[in-house]
Amino acid sequence: MNFISTRNNSPTATLSQAIAAGLAPDGGLYVPEKQPLARPLELGSDLADTATQLIAPFFEDDALAAELPAICREAFDFPSPLVPLATTDDYALELFHGPTAAFKDFGARFLAACLARLRKREDRPLTILVATSGDTGAAVAAAFHGQPGLRVVVLYPDGRVSPRQAHQLGCFGDNITALRVTGSFDDCQALVKQALNDGELQAQAPMSSANSISLGRLLPQMSYYAQAALAHKWKTGEVLNFVIPTGNLGNAMAAIMARALGVSIGRIVLATNANDVLPKFFSGADYSPAASIATLANAMDVGAPSNFERLRWLYNGDDAALRADFTAESVNDYQIRNTIQDRYTKHGEIFCPHTATAIRALEGLRSQGASGDWTAVATAHPAKFESVVEPLIDRPLEVPPALADLLARPAHADLIAADYEAFRARILGA
Repeated sequence: MNFISTRNNSPTATLSQAIAAGLAPDGGLYVPEKQPLARPLELGSDLADTATQLIAPFFEDDALAAELPAICREAFDFPSPLVPLATTDDYALELFHGPTAAFKDFGARFLAACLARLRKREDRPLTILVATSGDTGAAVAAAFHGQPGLRVVVLYPDGRVSPRQAHQLGCFGDNITALRVTGSFDDCQALVKQALNDGELQAQAPMSSANSISLGRLLPQMSYYAQAALAHKWKTGEVLNFVIPTGNLGNAMAAIMARALGVSIGRIVLATNANDVLPKFFSGADYSPAASIATLANAMDVGAPSNFERLRWLYNGDDAALRADFTAESVNDYQIRNTIQDRYTKHGEIFCPHTATAIRALEGLRSQGASGDWTAVATAHPAKFESVVEPLIDRPLEVPPALADLLARPAHADLIAADYEAFRARILGA
């Protein structure tokens, strides 16, 4: 299978080439030249088995095809349980049981496993650039830490991630460089995209991306949706619907692609924070990126979601069809706080601010008469946001062992301006 750019102005690429490049030369995002046909998918013995079946068509005839089962086995070695909630027919898909306590661990580990194999054939090191609004950077750093031939430069908006997120981002050292940017996530993302499209810089320091713009991140994230939906259908006979908290639209795009491949997934509803570009679009307004604003759900503080290009590609640019298939709900900080506090008081359930946006949107759907089985996607462990959650529930949160280990390490990140020339110099000197 070959891959093309969403902007249709780049040469076709193999999957390995698309993963290694991250972003297409014309600034677009890589997508399959032809979308694989929907087909029946059987529930695997575990997540790695289901992932191998689901992703295999994208790896067809690629240099990594024979390695796919091993890559999936290496990447998916922690659980993604579907946990019943106290409210009837409601569930949480817990995606925070990996090494950095966030769903980004799935895609980051898969991408690292792919690139580690590809880099064995190269002499020069590859620099992985990652802009993060909170969780992506730590997941990528953990996945790539100590990998020979690979170095990582993480950019995050200074003062706009939680203290524990910031500590994780700066605690690795070695082949990992963390940079605090005086700006927003969108500024960080713009710097990464500009660097990836800088041909002269690429010639001096080959680069790729580990953001959700990377196929190596996006494709594996389809797997936990497929596993949850197939297991639930097998167990109950019911189709599972999803409410997905989203910022850059990568995690939701993975669920949408899994459904397009034939996985039995019901409705998909997007939950955003006060950054409401997507809710406005799905309510009928023109798609209009905006400057992001800081919220309690900081990993979703995105005003220009990159994967919207892929979503439009999947629907052949038919915005009417898009709006017919999806809804998006905006949840403000007051509602996030209220949801965290209310669910703990009534049911003893504890959610991170991002998961709380999905829970709040799900409650709204139920109040409007939505029936069937629904799951809110739980994207991060609440202990990563103790400064938000603990005052609301009036108790300390237990820190998962893997997160505690990272927090015990010393951490450092350099401060830089949201200036491309300064960032370019850091890449050459990192």
